[in-house]
Amino acid sequence: MALKIYTKTGDDGTTSLIGGTKVPKSHFRIEAYGTVDELNSYMGLCRDLLSDPDSLRLLAEIQDRLFTIGSSLACDAEKEPGMALADLIEDDVRLLEKEIDRMTDLLPVMKHFILPGGAVAVSQLHVARCICRRAERCCVRMQYEGIAINELVVKYLNRLSDYLFVLARYTGQQMKAQETIWTPRIR
Repeated sequence: MALKIYTKTGDDGTTSLIGGTKVPKSHFRIEAYGTVDELNSYMGLCRDLLSDPDSLRLLAEIQDRLFTIGSSLACDAEKEPGMALADLIEDDVRLLEKEIDRMTDLLPVMKHFILPGGAVAVSQLHVARCICRRAERCCVRMQYEGIAINELVVKYLNRLSDYLFVLARYTGQQMKAQETIWTPRIR
């Protein structure tokens, strides 16, 4: 018989962190890793919409890092997890910076704010960027609440949102999509 996907253990509104600690499903850690999971799923959608091989390779690697971040956030920092977990490293941040710089060199200089849109893939990358910013805010909130978190997580998510913004512009350029400059209404 196949393993059942439902356990019924969360029916009371609680869940367990890696390490066994039970917390409410509204706990900061759950909100943070749930948002990272949402971002990871959305990155899968973005991969389905892109065709550039370099972007596809990096998005797959980013999805792996997001699983790493999720597992880090799901750990009770005061208990030993009882298993080996993947680790986020500074080179992961540097890789994003390298790709941001590479794409930026190929794009026209941005002199104005631009409105998200121009093509479905571009719009979806902007949505992913916004989800990434929300995940970052969740993690920063944890820090401000004194909840232990790997400081590289916030740094990585911050850089990832920058990467997604540049990737949206780069994808738009590849698709020959028009960037729409935001023109504020001033009275």
